[in-house]
Amino acid sequence: QVQLVESGGGLVQAGGSLRLSCAASGRTFSRYTMGWFRQAPGKEREFVAGNRWIGPSTYYADSVKGRFTISRDNAKNTVYLQMVSLKPEDTAVYYCAARTLGADVTNAQEYDYWGQGTQVTVSS
Repeated sequence: QVQLVESGGGLVQAGGSLRLSCAASGRTFSRYTMGWFRQAPGKEREFVAGNRWIGPSTYYADSVKGRFTISRDNAKNTVYLQMVSLKPEDTAVYYCAARTLGADVTNAQEYDYWGQGTQVTVSS
């Protein structure tokens, strides 16, 4: 079992920055593919960024490419999502997810473990 705990969400003005963190339990974190997803009110959950434990390793949704950066620190069992140039349309609950097997980093259904989510609100 893997437990994921997100932190770092909050309220920020458009153009601002936030860094989300996701701390994972478990001794094999380095072999998990990690993903960030988000869900806005009335919308489906969507892929934001993913980091595969083996290369090529990072993937981004087109809507966040160039503004968001996913990274991981295997020594700390933590994955991060650095968000800059935030826009009101980035407002959502952001979820961290982990999986061991799967082919499509962007597919939420392939992830085995999920965090509780952290709210990000970007005001205009």
